[in-house]
Amino acid sequence: MYVESWSGPIPVFLEESRMVQLTPVAITKVKEILTQQNPSPTGLRVAVVGGGCSGFSYHMAFENQVNQNSDNIYEFDGLKVLVDQMSEMYLDGVQIDYIETVEGSGFKFNNPNVKSTCGCGSSFSV
Repeated sequence: MYVESWSGPIPVFLEESRMVQLTPVAITKVKEILTQQNPSPTGLRVAVVGGGCSGFSYHMAFENQVNQNSDNIYEFDGLKVLVDQMSEMYLDGVQIDYIETVEGSGFKFNNPNVKSTCGCGSSFSV
């Protein structure tokens, strides 16, 4: 599947070819937050950035533009998730969930490639 843009078609990866997975609960929560944004973003960016005591951290933010040269787009029940090619190599097989516990609520990244995490759980190494 392709999405047309000003510079040509952009591939959109559907369920059978996704490297990144979102649980139904996470999709619902992101869509809920998305409806509160003005102007309405193009999609959700998921990235891996350098930093934290273990070397890498996850980053999620609403995005208004697609980078034609480096973004892959994954679609989950109408929700577009943008992942840059550099982050892709660290997100292969990752499942993003939304959890609510007595301690709090938030998005949880389940990454089968992680070798270690820091004590606070906010960064990782591969």
